[in-house]
Amino acid sequence: MPTVFLTGATDGLGRALAHRLAADGADLILHGRSQQRLDELAAELGGTGGLGGKPATVLADLADLAQVRKLAADVRAATGRLDVFVSNAGVGSGEPDGRERRTSADGYELRFAVNYLAGFLLTEELLPLLRGSAPARIVYVASLGQAPLDFDDLQLTKNYNGTRAYGQSKLAQIMSGFELAARLPAAEVTVNSLHPATYMPTKMVLQEIGHQVDDLSTGVEAVRRLALDPALTGVTGRFFDRQRETRPNPQAADPSAQARLRAASLTLVG
Repeated sequence: MPTVFLTGATDGLGRALAHRLAADGADLILHGRSQQRLDELAAELGGTGGLGGKPATVLADLADLAQVRKLAADVRAATGRLDVFVSNAGVGSGEPDGRERRTSADGYELRFAVNYLAGFLLTEELLPLLRGSAPARIVYVASLGQAPLDFDDLQLTKNYNGTRAYGQSKLAQIMSGFELAARLPAAEVTVNSLHPATYMPTKMVLQEIGHQVDDLSTGVEAVRRLALDPALTGVTGRFFDRQRETRPNPQAADPSAQARLRAASLTLVG
């Protein structure tokens, strides 16, 4: 059975995906910000989908890079192999996390820090484990809501807009995935991103948008496909709208933009 590390597992898409992967028999390492909610989820999943009979749980606030580093260490301590990393945790464009500009524990714009930088750092920290578990997969839960990166103001200190900040963080995920996929042999680790579904009935959607378009199951099946479907073995450096391959904002495929983002990201995470 594959070992899957899933961030943002205690709510919305992540929680539903955890149940689906557990039903598949995957060994799960589940991340959240609340130990109580992690314990409740692990109890719901019971004896399925876990290391040693139950899911492993790891705690961290992704708005704090020191906690992100510890999270990666906790994952390495929990398992000797990692087949799939699903970077799912994120902050929406508005409520419940606010529409005004907020910063992370490290002083970075919150949406960029949580949606992108945390996953970037986790990838860097877990890459040796993933490569040692080949063939492994990385899945970035991104969005069709994308905005080009302004490399002169990545932290969006001027003319802040939550929707733009969200879109920039999501394009950064996709762009980073493209860059990484080009460097890694597909036989070792594949890297793909996706828009799982549109306005699923999650907390962030219902509080900010007020209605749903797609069912949660649409997103669950789209992410599960990238994580586990044998038909996608060796498929890398792609972006999907649900289960259909599509093209993101053109900046994602620009090699110079990819290089600038990687250099900036390595500096930001120290």
